Amino acid sequence: MDLDLAQVRAFVATAEELHFGRAATRLFLSQQALSKRIARLEDELGVRLFVRGKHAVELTEAGRRFLPPARQFLADGDRAVAAARHTSRPLRVDVWGHLYAPMRTVRQVIAGAPELSTEVGLSRDLPATATALLHGEIDAGFGRVHSLAEHRDERLSTRPARVEPVDAVLSAEHPLAHLPEARPADLRDSILWCPASLDRLDFLRQFAGQFGIAAEEGGANLGLDHLIDRIRAEPRRFTLLPAEIPLPDSAGICSVPLCAPTPLYTWSLIWRSQDQHPMLGVLLQRFAEIGNRQRWLEYDPARDWLPRHDYAELSRAGYAPNDCPGI
Repeated sequence: MDLDLAQVRAFVATAEELHFGRAATRLFLSQQALSKRIARLEDELGVRLFVRGKHAVELTEAGRRFLPPARQFLADGDRAVAAARHTSRPLRVDVWGHLYAPMRTVRQVIAGAPELSTEVGLSRDLPATATALLHGEIDAGFGRVHSLAEHRDERLSTRPARVEPVDAVLSAEHPLAHLPEARPADLRDSILWCPASLDRLDFLRQFAGQFGIAAEEGGANLGLDHLIDRIRAEPRRFTLLPAEIPLPDSAGICSVPLCAPTPLYTWSLIWRSQDQHPMLGVLLQRFAEIGNRQRWLEYDPARDWLPRHDYAELSRAGYAPNDCPGI
């Protein structure tokens, strides 16, 4: 039989998500169209690939056997398309939000994909990335995509790629520095230090507003060392950094995990909806595979906090429950 790439792609997405809604969103299909593709594939193979329950989707034994060669089939198809189009230039990807180290994530994605020839550049912020995409100067971007209306352009597509907890970074003289963990509410007598204007730091602005915390703005983002120096110099100040980021090896500061709730920072991908680089699909697939394996998009609404726009984006992509109290 001749396998249909679209049907196999629908199978792989559903096998990785184990959720028809999320798989359909990932492939920019309706759930009905996705289900039809999988049903046709099952008819042609003569086996059932999924067990469909009311609240869960599971692979059958045939589905588990089919998944590894199906992934290879898709990779071979993408390479064949790229070869036919004589793709000579690399896939150009810009990242922003440098203080939060986006390359930690991008590096994991591209390191294990030798077929991905990429050029990774630095962008100032989301508006600069959106402009570069629309002008065809880059092929994709990775950073925080927030809810400013001018970035909601129908020519651009976005997808959440990762949520990660942030810690409070404090002076060693801060009253909470000795605690193993703290609540955001415990920081109401402190000052959230922001390395640039709050107009450009959407996550910090929403965190301060949500938990009633005063914020101070720095004149310019001069990097992590400068930020740490400002925190160290004033015991009432704190800032937020992803928990994975190692702090500079210097005395006078500490990192305290936040809980009840734990704030989560959302990273997203953004790309042109049309006129795409032939290897963009490989990049998106790699993000989905590694994100699924490392649980990059898992969170507990009873335990974690997300800004409203992030919750809406995760809901749109099928990753957020519909009854998310307190978001």
